[in-house]
Amino acid sequence: MPKILNITGLEKTYSSGNKQLTVLQNISFSVEKGQTFSIVGPSGSGKTTLLGLCAGLDQPNSGSIELCGQDLSTLNEDERAQLRNKNVGFIFQNFQLLPTLTALENVSVPLELQGHKDAVKNSLALLDKVGLADRVHHYPSQLSGGEQQRVALARAFANAPSILFADEPTGNLDEETGEKVIQLLLELNKEAGTTLVIITHDLDLANRTQQILRLKGGQVLTNERTAVL
Repeated sequence: MPKILNITGLEKTYSSGNKQLTVLQNISFSVEKGQTFSIVGPSGSGKTTLLGLCAGLDQPNSGSIELCGQDLSTLNEDERAQLRNKNVGFIFQNFQLLPTLTALENVSVPLELQGHKDAVKNSLALLDKVGLADRVHHYPSQLSGGEQQRVALARAFANAPSILFADEPTGNLDEETGEKVIQLLLELNKEAGTTLVIITHDLDLANRTQQILRLKGGQVLTNERTAVL
């Protein structure tokens, strides 16, 4: 299978006072197109930093990142943003919905900004898929946490991304609500044929993906395939 994400020898350090803090060290792995892939590890193991690098939101000190066939080190900030707009979706732990926009607007406005003709129609269809057909004109403050994350799911899939990064997608949800969100995420992902990369500390969730990369202290502990097809 072709690789949609290829990471080689990644290093990331930050300056803290007069000290150098190494967050990631010699990270190498690849993700195949259409694969479900999870990155697990304890807090402080570098998971979210790694996600930011993979998506081109930050740059490594050394090593290479190829995303959707592009070497990110050869692109400037605008070109990386264009690549993300065209190919990448995000789901965050804290939903990141715009509070002044309705559920429908949170999904449709990004599409309209990209020039999609059927932005509202497609957004309504997605909100129906995630079970929110009767909540489309509600604002985030009028929605439960689970409902807000379902709006975020609809928004993430709206521009048909090639790869979707989900950072602790159930981190702010109770167990039952989180389970429903994960079911929806995996179903939508399978239907769309999107590549899914999930950052999580939830091993049960990780075991439902096809491959698990375990981080500890900023280094790869293991990288193994699961029994999931």
